[in-house]
Amino acid sequence: MAQISGVKHSPTLNTLLMVEDVLKKQGELTKISKLKELLPRKVMHSTLLTILNYLQISGKIVIGTKGVLWVFAERKELDDLIRRGIEL
Repeated sequence: MAQISGVKHSPTLNTLLMVEDVLKKQGELTKISKLKELLPRKVMHSTLLTILNYLQISGKIVIGTKGVLWVFAERKELDDLIRRGIEL
């Protein structure tokens, strides 16, 4: 398994999915400190940053100076947009 920027410990899939779920449900710009409060269990800061880095690289979130925002559109949402769209 390749290491990302010298990370010695990788987050578990359950932790990654937990962070994804909280960000999806937020639906708005969320500060990292607020995100830590919203998580159902504690996550080390470095682990959270690793997860956020992965989610940003994979195009699921945008990290700005004011916080984190979930931007990934699920396939079912895309299908709905396509169905309602106008063909050019």
